[in-house]
Amino acid sequence: MVFSSILFLLYFLPVFLIIYYLLPYKIRNLWVLTASILFYAWGAPDFIIIVVGSIIADFYLVKYIHLAGRTGKRWLTGISVIVNVGLLAYFKYANFFIDNVNDLLGQFGSSPVQWTAIALPIGISFFTFQKITYTVDVYRNVHAPLNRIVDYAMYILMFPHLIAGPIVRFNLVADQIEDRRYNETVENRLNGFYRFVIGLSKKVLIANVLGAEVDRIFAMDAASLGAGQAWTGIVAYAFQIYFDFSGYSDMAIGLALMIGFNFPENFNNPYISQSITEFWRRWHITLGRFMREYLYIPLGGNRVSTARMYFNLWIVFFLSGLWHGAAWNFLAWGAFHGLFLVADRLFLLKFLEKIGKIPAMLFTFFVSLIGWVLFRAENLVYAINYLKSMFSFSGNSEPVELDRKFIIILIIAVIFSFMGAIKGVEEWQTKVLKDTNPFPFSFPLSGGGLGWGSKIGFTVIFFLFSLAAIISSGFNPFIYFRF
Repeated sequence: MVFSSILFLLYFLPVFLIIYYLLPYKIRNLWVLTASILFYAWGAPDFIIIVVGSIIADFYLVKYIHLAGRTGKRWLTGISVIVNVGLLAYFKYANFFIDNVNDLLGQFGSSPVQWTAIALPIGISFFTFQKITYTVDVYRNVHAPLNRIVDYAMYILMFPHLIAGPIVRFNLVADQIEDRRYNETVENRLNGFYRFVIGLSKKVLIANVLGAEVDRIFAMDAASLGAGQAWTGIVAYAFQIYFDFSGYSDMAIGLALMIGFNFPENFNNPYISQSITEFWRRWHITLGRFMREYLYIPLGGNRVSTARMYFNLWIVFFLSGLWHGAAWNFLAWGAFHGLFLVADRLFLLKFLEKIGKIPAMLFTFFVSLIGWVLFRAENLVYAINYLKSMFSFSGNSEPVELDRKFIIILIIAVIFSFMGAIKGVEEWQTKVLKDTNPFPFSFPLSGGGLGWGSKIGFTVIFFLFSLAAIISSGFNPFIYFRF
């Protein structure tokens, strides 16, 4: 089940919210957990026992961590992290490892290892990181562990962030898990649904339209693509993944707000970045913060020698690529970004500062496009051939024929992605998302904020537009199944 499906929008979500608001406060967490288990089991029933079992084991193990002495804390924390990372490695990377071993054996004429392919549990990359933040935050005495297993299980399995993030660190929502009555207001419920519809519109009205053309181009032989086709495909993909992923984050933030949780922002105009370093402060923000707090700093961060610091930086992004997917092209994507982050610190930031804002922004966008080829391709060989087509200006000489709807949506995507570079627009965007001024029928450019009248009107209209788009189109991909 995905957020942009009729099943979720017209059945699951209304029933969930009606029951949630009618229930006494003390058992609302239990209802969120129950609904989340149903939500997860709908898409991956074979794995729900494993997921719930690991959650129960983690809950009691972290209880012992909190009570143990210094040495015991370290050992138990290590066990918890190793078990969780081990489960992630087994389900996500075992097939990749065996496939590569068999390829190597084949080179020497040996028989391949017999292996039954392992299915990937939905959302395992995200909820594994959630579990690690809980364990480590308790170990660091940032926050005491939760008293009730229902509360902990709800934190891990809460359906708004279960399958596509954002990665919500335990210390940010610990108090809200136990008591969020102060946050469960009518205003937050309305603002939450408004934010959800913004995300739904980004996903359905923009990302899906671009994705249909992207899939068509990437289904072709990369070596035979003309330069125009190749550039069209990757530019469209850059905006597809942005509006898809940021749209899902908006929907998650909105859903959480409707039940009293304040989730962190996950995107902030990444394509106006003037360096790859800035790009990673604006793209998938919660992942960047997780990697910094729970990997980069424990490796030594900036407190080590310069050479070691650069290595730490590169290895973090190499592992980030591995986290995104079990394939050589994901590893190459992570290493690629890691190299540019190191280059930024060595010399590139100074160069980009000298050439000015617009050239630096275009250069960064160009670098991100090259990275997206590695990310989108099915394998590394395809990615290399695709890049050759982009820069060879040969191959298929037929003109690129694009649908008018695709062109219009692509232009809209470009405008919304880059308008943040204009002075004052980012501040205006924040008001559009978060202003709670209750004056009716006021508009963002009138100085009164986006009032309730216009907010409700926008929400209803774009919710209906999105429903119509979902019903009329059979194309509604969920790109996070790979993760």
